Amino acid sequence: MDRSVFTELCLEQLKQSGVHEGEKVVVLSQGDERLDYADAFLAAGQRLGARMYHLRLPAPLPGDGGWAVGQTGLAGNPEAVEALKKADMVVDLIFLLFSPEQMAIQAAGARVLTAVEPAPLLGRLMPTKQLRERVEVGVEYMKKAKTLRITSKAGTDVLYKMGVYPTVGEYGCTDEAGRWDHWPAAFVFSGAADDGVDGQIVLAPGDVLLPLNIYVREPVIYTIEKGFIQDIRGGLEADLIKSYMKTFNDPRGMGMSHVGWGLDHRANWHGLCDFGGGMGMELRSFYGNVMFSTGPNNELGGPNDTACHLDIPMRGCSLFLDDEPMVLDGDIAVKEMQHNFD
Repeated sequence: MDRSVFTELCLEQLKQSGVHEGEKVVVLSQGDERLDYADAFLAAGQRLGARMYHLRLPAPLPGDGGWAVGQTGLAGNPEAVEALKKADMVVDLIFLLFSPEQMAIQAAGARVLTAVEPAPLLGRLMPTKQLRERVEVGVEYMKKAKTLRITSKAGTDVLYKMGVYPTVGEYGCTDEAGRWDHWPAAFVFSGAADDGVDGQIVLAPGDVLLPLNIYVREPVIYTIEKGFIQDIRGGLEADLIKSYMKTFNDPRGMGMSHVGWGLDHRANWHGLCDFGGGMGMELRSFYGNVMFSTGPNNELGGPNDTACHLDIPMRGCSLFLDDEPMVLDGDIAVKEMQHNFD
């Protein structure tokens, strides 16, 4: 994407994130990754009169291993964390989510925006007022819920006991102190009590396995008791899931993480077909998907900080909050959250 075009996208993003004259905004990058993003954000912020800074961490050393949630280049670098804590806003170009460093930065009052998706996707899924309103409606429903139930024609029937952890709404920008968001994103999620998930989840063909970045081709059956996966059965995809989880050597990876639904009518379920890198946010956001996750819940204030994390957006499911439908067979059921496709 042309640099000037991308700078205009970053300018619009910073406006929606409330950046104004005199604010201190720090862009965080690592090595040679997304330096063009850093330059665009710096230029855009200057046009708004913000005090712009670039904090660039060294690239990981060879042999540091693969990516795992919650493990960042800020670990062991308290001086850098302190500098970021003094910002009004941090633009995260390395993916800090689930890390204790991000939590410390937010706790200090800095708002955080993660931007690691390909530039064309950032442009196509730019945040909108309507999308934010849609997400905020979902947040209000989720905040009040005591139970969340997911069912599907494939055989899913699982109950989450809610009301313990906060609800998070992602709509792709952040203008509130201490708040995190991810550009692009459009979904609502929370987590159950640590021992509060029981039932069966059946993945059907076309459901998505992230970060494996593949579509399910044959059923995968999860059996869950008291918040932990007891069994994963199926064919090739079930074997891949178990093999991937085994590499972390952490039984806490079998815990249940967050759960929620997607609300962006512009996001494509087939996004992996032209996947250009990033974290797969389009797949998490597509309209009417129900996504459950396994592994860490420290993002919501829980005790599980395992690095073993999978996000699994599912099609054709129904999701109920206190028996009231939010999603029915893969379509949004609440009028205030619906998109008119006519």
